[in-house]
Amino acid sequence: MSATLPVAAGANGTTYRTCPRSGLQFEARAERLMIANAVTAVVALLVGGLLAIGVVLTRWPAVHWLAADTFYMVLTAHGIDMLIFWIIFFEVAVLYFCSSTLLRCRLATPNLAWFAFALMLIGAVTNNVAVFQGGSSVMMTSYVPMMAAPSFYLGLILFAVGALVACFVFFGTLVVAKREKTYEGSVPLVTFGAITAAIIAVFTITSGAIILIPTFLMSIGVVKQVDPLVYRTIWWAFGHSSQQINVAAHISIWYAVAAIAFGAKPMSERVSRGAFLLYILFLQLASAHHLLADPGLSTGWKVVNTSYFMYFAVLASMIHGLTIPGAIEVAQRQKGYTRGLFEWLRKAPWGNPVFSGMFISLVGFGFLGGISGVMMGTEQLNMLIHNTIYVPGHFHATVVIGTTLSFMALTYFLIPVLFRREMILPQWAKLQPWLFGLAMYFFVLVMMGAGTLGVSRRHWDMAFQGAALAYEWPGAAYLMMGLVGISGIAAIAGGGIYITVTVGSLLFGKKLESGKPNAKTTPVPRAAPTVVAQSYGSAGFAAPGTFLLAMLFLVAFVLYYFINWKYLGQLWGLS
Repeated sequence: MSATLPVAAGANGTTYRTCPRSGLQFEARAERLMIANAVTAVVALLVGGLLAIGVVLTRWPAVHWLAADTFYMVLTAHGIDMLIFWIIFFEVAVLYFCSSTLLRCRLATPNLAWFAFALMLIGAVTNNVAVFQGGSSVMMTSYVPMMAAPSFYLGLILFAVGALVACFVFFGTLVVAKREKTYEGSVPLVTFGAITAAIIAVFTITSGAIILIPTFLMSIGVVKQVDPLVYRTIWWAFGHSSQQINVAAHISIWYAVAAIAFGAKPMSERVSRGAFLLYILFLQLASAHHLLADPGLSTGWKVVNTSYFMYFAVLASMIHGLTIPGAIEVAQRQKGYTRGLFEWLRKAPWGNPVFSGMFISLVGFGFLGGISGVMMGTEQLNMLIHNTIYVPGHFHATVVIGTTLSFMALTYFLIPVLFRREMILPQWAKLQPWLFGLAMYFFVLVMMGAGTLGVSRRHWDMAFQGAALAYEWPGAAYLMMGLVGISGIAAIAGGGIYITVTVGSLLFGKKLESGKPNAKTTPVPRAAPTVVAQSYGSAGFAAPGTFLLAMLFLVAFVLYYFINWKYLGQLWGLS
C-alpha cells in the first residue's frame, strides 16, 4: 500500500479519501461505522448459518438429529440471528454507504451513530444469551401468552432502538448533504431506494417497540396480560414489514450493481422512483396474509389488504424486475452486444460474483419469492398452505435468495473498495453465488412442494412418532423433506465459502492502496466506474430481450396461480 501523508481534518473534524479503483469517496468516521456494522453482520450470519445445520438435519426425517427442546432453541436463535441481526446490521452499513459515500459528504452525528451501534450490539448479544440459556424457545414470533425470559424482549427492544437511531443518523446525513450541496439535482436512485428502506424501517421498528415493550413488562410482572390478537396484529407490522425493509434495500443494491458493473442508468428514473414510492404506501400491508385466520379482523379489511393494496406493491416489484435487467440490456447494447435478443445477457460478466450474485438473486426473488408471495396473499389460497412449511419456503426465497445473496454480492465489491483488501480465493468467490443461490433455489422449491402436501411449518417431528393418532404422510412428502435437508446442507456450504472468503480477505488479503486523505470533498471523476450510481439519468426502453423475459415471468405467474386454484378446488369440493 502506498504511503500517505497525514492531512489536517476539515472544519467538522472530517477527512475523506477517494478510492482509486471505484472513484467512491469515503469519509473516515462513516467508513469506520460501515466496517463495524458490516463485520458484526457477518458474525451474526456465521452464528445463524451454524444453527441452520441443526435445523435442516432435524427436519430431514432420515436424520432427525436434535431433541425437541434443543431444536426449538436452535430454530429460535437461527430465525432471529438471520432475519433480524444479520440483515439489519448490514442494512445500517448500506444506509451509511448510500448517504455519506454516494452523496460524498460527512456523516451526521457520528458519535450518535456509534451509540446506535452499541445499543444494537448489546441487544443482539443479550437476546442470544437469553435464547441459549434455554428458557426462551418462543420462535421469532414470540407469541403471547407463551413467555420468554425478560432479557429476550429487552435485547430486541435495545436492538430496535439502536436501529431506529441509526435510521435518524441516515436522515440527518441527507440533510447535511443537501445543506452542504455535495450533489446536484435529485439524490441518486440508489440513495432514493435507501431512503425508502429507512422510511419503512421507522414504521417497522416503531411497531415492534409498541408491542414488545408491554410484552417485556408482562414478563417481569408489571403488566398482567397482553391480548394475543392485538399482539399478533401489531407484531406482524414489525415481523413482516422488516422483510419490506430488506426488499427496498436489496433492490437498491441491484440498481447499484447494474450501475457499477455496466454503467447502466435506470430505464426511467421517474418510473423506478414511483415504484419505490408504492413500496412505502402499500408494501407493509402485505403482512395481512399472516392474519387471515385471525377472528378479530373484518373480512373487508382482509380482502382490501390482500387484493387491491397488495397488488400495488406487486406492481412495484414487477417494475423493478423489468427496469433493472432492462437497464443492463440497454447498457450492453450500447457497448455493441446487439446480436439477437440475448447476446447482452450471454456476454455479461458471469464470472464476477458481484454480478452473478445480483442476477441470481433477482431471478430467484421474482420467480420463487414473488409468485409464491402473491399466491400466499390471496385469502382463499392462503388456507392451503397457512402454517405449512411452504411459508418458510416462501420467505427463504425472499430473504435468503433476495436479500442475503444481494448482500453477499455487494460484499465482493466492498472488500477491495471499503476494506481495502485484495480478495483471497477468487475462484471460490466465483463459485459461491452459484452454489449458494442454486442450492437455495432447489431448497425453496422442495420446501414449497412439501408444504403443498401439508407438512407442518414448525413441528419437530413430521412423522409424529409415538403419537396415538399418527398421520401417514405420502412418500413424496418424506422425499421432499429429505431433499430439503440435502439442498440445505449445500446452501450452508455456499454460505461457509462466503464467510471464508470474506473473513479470510480481511485478515490475510493483500493491502490495497487507499487513496490520499483530504480535508475536503472532491468532484466525482467522469471516468469513475461508480459515476452513474452517483448521478441522475434515464437510459430509455430499447430492451427487447428483457421484455421477452418479462412475458415468460407473467406466463409462469398465471400458470402457477391457477394451478393453486385447482388444488383448492380438489380440497374443497363443491357440487
